[in-house]
Amino acid sequence: MWIFDGHNDLAMRLREAHGSRVTGLDRERPELHTDLPRLRTGGVGGQFWSVYVPSDLPEPEAVTHTMEQIDIVYRLIAAYPDTLEAATTADDVERIVADGRIASLIGIEGGHCLARSPGVLRSFARLGVRYVTLTHNHHTAWADSAAASPAVGGLTAEGLALVREMQRLGVLVDLSHVAPETMRAALDETTAPVIFSHSGARAVTDHPRNVPDDVLERLPANGGVVQVPFVAYFVSSAVLDWHQAAEAEWARLGLPPIDEDWPRGPRAGELEPPTAHPAAPAAEPAFQPWLAANPRPEATASDVADHVEHARAVAGIDHIGLGGDFDGTPDVPVDLADVAGYPNLFAELRARSWPDADLRKLAHRNVLRVMREAERCATSPLWPSR
Repeated sequence: MWIFDGHNDLAMRLREAHGSRVTGLDRERPELHTDLPRLRTGGVGGQFWSVYVPSDLPEPEAVTHTMEQIDIVYRLIAAYPDTLEAATTADDVERIVADGRIASLIGIEGGHCLARSPGVLRSFARLGVRYVTLTHNHHTAWADSAAASPAVGGLTAEGLALVREMQRLGVLVDLSHVAPETMRAALDETTAPVIFSHSGARAVTDHPRNVPDDVLERLPANGGVVQVPFVAYFVSSAVLDWHQAAEAEWARLGLPPIDEDWPRGPRAGELEPPTAHPAAPAAEPAFQPWLAANPRPEATASDVADHVEHARAVAGIDHIGLGGDFDGTPDVPVDLADVAGYPNLFAELRARSWPDADLRKLAHRNVLRVMREAERCATSPLWPSR
């Protein structure tokens, strides 16, 4: 059984921390969640490589940076032709997997990268981009993000026009990161299936990045799929509560703002806090007493399985998938620590009596169906032919 994952931020990590070099990924890279040997161990056969750049960049600069990240993905594919191959269609994915390689697709994380230009969207589509996440953690002028109070009520007329253009081109509308109002407005407008490339169920963990049940209930009529992530504070209420308490204590102490990926305090049973995150607040002496008294809990594959099962119960078995968000967060479940970990989730679901047919839908069949339907709905497809 092979995995078609909806979201991996390796390109961003290579660009930010490794000088955009794609060398050395044919051996284990413990500083990353992702390398080729562990992709094989995890059973990954299809991967949407996210090309993310910060959403507070000026939009023209975001376009340039996104182009550079797309270049990284293509250089990554070219560097390892025995393992990776570029794909743009569902048929491509199935052919590449059958040939024993990993089908590599591109998704843009954040509509700020379009710079309000349908021409930029079309240019990205010609480069093989197959989804665009409508926002990241900041609003665009045309769409509301989940990370702030709504500003435009979901989607403006400009936003609705961009959604229609994406469908015309065969670019999937990705509703991760957007406000519930934006989700509903997009679903009102779409005629092709949407995706949530890396979002959990809000009824299970009340994080604003997760999807409310009333939206999950609409997926069967739309045909879309929600791809559940492995981000600890999206899938575990205990971890989310710990983060919120840590943030409150940090603020109470009057300490300066820190990177959004913090806190990275000591986990239960650890003698020392992790040091991989350069801005770890564990290095702040004033914060040490709170960390010592409040060890960070662990998320597990069982937490992820709870989200998968809830999404199945509300949206149906045909509307769930996986979008791990590896290399996009430092905070992952203890038994889903990198891309080798997918079998642990499937073992958990088998222990919950999931049949193989349902596991295959979760693993890859649902996402392939969504791609095929989006391809069928595209009246002017622009993905490159192979």
